[in-house]
Amino acid sequence: MKKTIVASVLALTAAGAVYAQDLPQADNEWFVAGQARLQAELAKQVNTNRALNVILLISDGNGVGTNYASRLFAGQQEGGFGDEYVQPFEAFPNLALVKTYNVNAQTPDSAGTGTAMMSGVKTKAGIIGVNENVVRGDCSTLPGNTVASMNEIMTEMGKETGIVSTARITHATPASAYAKSVDRNFEASVPEGCDTQKDIATQLIDAMEAGIVDVAMGGGLRNFHSNEGGRREDGVNLIERAQSLGAHFASDQASFEAAPLDGTPILGLFENSHMMYEADRADEPSLAEMTAAAISALSAKASDNGYFLQVEAGRVDHANHAGNLARVVRDQKAFADAVAMADEMTDDADTLIIVTADHEHAISFNGYCGRGSNILGLCMGIDGSGVGHNGEPELASDGKPYTVAGYLNGPGSVLIEQPDGSFFGTRPNVTEENATDLDYPQQALVPKSSETHAGEDVAVYAKGPWAHLLDGTIEQNVIFHVMHHAATVE
Repeated sequence: MKKTIVASVLALTAAGAVYAQDLPQADNEWFVAGQARLQAELAKQVNTNRALNVILLISDGNGVGTNYASRLFAGQQEGGFGDEYVQPFEAFPNLALVKTYNVNAQTPDSAGTGTAMMSGVKTKAGIIGVNENVVRGDCSTLPGNTVASMNEIMTEMGKETGIVSTARITHATPASAYAKSVDRNFEASVPEGCDTQKDIATQLIDAMEAGIVDVAMGGGLRNFHSNEGGRREDGVNLIERAQSLGAHFASDQASFEAAPLDGTPILGLFENSHMMYEADRADEPSLAEMTAAAISALSAKASDNGYFLQVEAGRVDHANHAGNLARVVRDQKAFADAVAMADEMTDDADTLIIVTADHEHAISFNGYCGRGSNILGLCMGIDGSGVGHNGEPELASDGKPYTVAGYLNGPGSVLIEQPDGSFFGTRPNVTEENATDLDYPQQALVPKSSETHAGEDVAVYAKGPWAHLLDGTIEQNVIFHVMHHAATVE
């Protein structure tokens, strides 16, 4: 049989070489697309310019699985099947897989992962801007164990720096830009007797005063004052302090739009805690709008020195924790819009853009679903005679339909706690209408009040100077080293 196949192929050309255009499938649309991709790869040339600007965009919790769901959602919103859709960063020319574990955690947390990307060293879960010698919560272990962040390094190089997040600006990932803390939870205060560090909110204003952070926008207003709704115990109003340093303060859409983009420092705190989910957003800027404003403000003052900007879509993570995929994918679409905005406003010749995630979640995809099954809805059967699904829900062994996506653990668990403390459950029926509701929590197995992170690799996409160094399977801290090299190479 093998000889017959080989003979048939060789018969296609008298010269003996089997060229793509001579194959019987050469006119197939998939074959043509594959050839086009091949030519694009062959045409690639590495960019070894020095990076004037570096932008790191992190979608918190957007691992390969979550990203798949988001791709389908965005494509289906535009009327396609979804899987053929290309998110803006998925068109970037360079790609690697990233190992996300913390030094003491197989499944990581965002403090350890943020520190890895921003300082170049892996560290423990729950600590920020410090190495693995620190004991979480023990302030006495801080001295001598802090690390320099990308913001500090770029400031020393004369660059402007900024941080943008839809989470609290004192939350783990944005805090990794400026804070040194033995516990990520020391956002508004430190324990009595802890005299080796300040709370994270105070560290941010200190960083703004020192010129280490020029633009900071996100949530977390409560950590900056002790008035009604505030969490500060020292009576200090950090917002007034920032304003006394010359910063423009924004707290809603109007004050955001009024922000001077001429290099004036900006402090934006748009919610008491995290910013709203994209699906619920009102009277506050989108992630893309904040990204655009930050780039404009940093560029205005950067002159010939350039800038560094970290952008985080923090609420992708939170919606995953809630098992609420409908909000996950909408916040991820808002993140993709921010990536597109950053790409549009910059030049590949002098700007390194890196898009990644800090970790994945315990999301999974069920059954053999036909193409075009709503990523938020029921798994529909495969149509053997066509392309789209057959419109009939696939049934599990219990005779009930199931959704395309679910979680291994989380608040949507089918197991319910009984009066005696045991757990028992019968999987409830679900309809397409139920499953596609904005507030629907995906079905899960293991009961958890908050769904957990997962430990598998995430992707990193890159373009611009030295982006080709992000290749293969890498440790998460390597992202820092690529950014640092790109900005400092002679």
